[in-house]
Amino acid sequence: MMRTLFAIASTLLLAIPAVPIAAQNRQHTTADAKQAATIPQNVTVKWDQVLCVSRANATLQVVVTPLMARDSPLHDQVWSALKNLHASYVRYVPWLPYPKLAVAELQPPADGLTSWDLSLIDPFTIDFFKANPQLPVIINFSTIPQWMFKTSQPVAYPSNPHQAVWNYTQGTELRDPSMKELGSYFARVVSWYTKGGFNDELGHWHASGHHFTFDYWEVLNEIDNEHKMTPEQYTARYDAIVSAIRTVQPQMKFVGLALGGLNGKYFEYFLNPANHKPGTPLDMISYHFYATPVADQPEDSWQYTVFDQSTNFIRMVEYVDAIRQRLSPNTKTTVDELGVIAPADTPNSVFQPLPAFYWNLCAAQYAYLYSELARLGIDAVGESALMQPPKFFPSVSMMDWNTGKPNARYWALKLIRDNLGPGDKIVATTATPTVYARGFITSAGKKKLLLVNMRDHAADVHIAGTAGSREEYVDQEYDQPASRNLNTDTIRLRAFTVAVVTLP
Repeated sequence: MMRTLFAIASTLLLAIPAVPIAAQNRQHTTADAKQAATIPQNVTVKWDQVLCVSRANATLQVVVTPLMARDSPLHDQVWSALKNLHASYVRYVPWLPYPKLAVAELQPPADGLTSWDLSLIDPFTIDFFKANPQLPVIINFSTIPQWMFKTSQPVAYPSNPHQAVWNYTQGTELRDPSMKELGSYFARVVSWYTKGGFNDELGHWHASGHHFTFDYWEVLNEIDNEHKMTPEQYTARYDAIVSAIRTVQPQMKFVGLALGGLNGKYFEYFLNPANHKPGTPLDMISYHFYATPVADQPEDSWQYTVFDQSTNFIRMVEYVDAIRQRLSPNTKTTVDELGVIAPADTPNSVFQPLPAFYWNLCAAQYAYLYSELARLGIDAVGESALMQPPKFFPSVSMMDWNTGKPNARYWALKLIRDNLGPGDKIVATTATPTVYARGFITSAGKKKLLLVNMRDHAADVHIAGTAGSREEYVDQEYDQPASRNLNTDTIRLRAFTVAVVTLP
């Protein structure tokens, strides 16, 4: 997941310069900012030229952290914030830094006993489903019990379930080459939550009483970074896990790959049905992207790096999607981790205060990526992540870890969810070098225009026919979306504003 994300920029984005040429040559002065705000830039929307119909669900990932626990003072705020989004295809991830909150069997069966224990995992999962009633979800229990691997000595883990540890995943070679042990583990987790319980390795029944609906199961996570598997190894494990889970839930759908980068060889191999056991479904694939400014960059140049890297990512998505259409055109795609990781935001690092513009920059990036991925036919566009505390990639959080207050990233996601979604017609739109624009005709027939100011200064844009429209926006002035009526065809966008304009 986010563990090796600083390596992704070079792998994924083909060595993008840390500070783009445009940033090196540009003197960002107060005079420039005033000039940018007083010379209107023209945006043209051709409402009669439909490019495609969107399938994109604006959504997010929820990674389990102690701040979501029932004894956390932020518990109610976190889960209420998720419920208020009412998002489909939310990705739920009990993850490796907290083994006791992510792994249901931490010790191998021995002496006639097993170590199955989901008592610490259950409260998070139950609260997740309470916050997502009757909505399709993607479940990702990705951390494999380390006793299933050949290691020089047993892998230790903290006794404190809320203590993060970053060296739990050490094994690479499974002790059971048939992978039956691996598949059975995940099948029992699925059975616990969807069938009321399971029989363990010794034939003993463990009752849960749970009958949740798991719409999609994502098989493992960051196979290229976290698990360090080749395409061939992953495909074999995917097939084994899918086969075992289908004995419990035959109607389950599956998400494959969960790549930390966009290495073409994984897509070429995995998406070829000939490389799978007959009948193995290829329902959906997933991959991730984080923009990553480097440590010695001036803060006022982050805006260029974030959007340059994001634009390059979109080009790579076009390449990946061409592979998907050629090999497995019925397979869907979720890009289920999107965000920015601030320089020096690594596990256990001393957290550095973020610049005042940071959350709005990240909000603007997500809005841009949502629109471009919708144009490319992506099915789900997931912002990462709901609540991330210090020492656990806080710079990708959508909420304040001290107050529980949603930040601009959360509000931009909600703004998009409330206005745009599957079924929208995407129309031809001419934007400007610094203001991204895209016209949508919603399934209800309303004309809406998404605007994103990609720069840390105000911009005026002229769009014919917008006088009399209603603008909803997220900017640095307000701590949640604001709205106003537009009296002219010229719209003022403050720094890193995300806006949706609904035409009359």
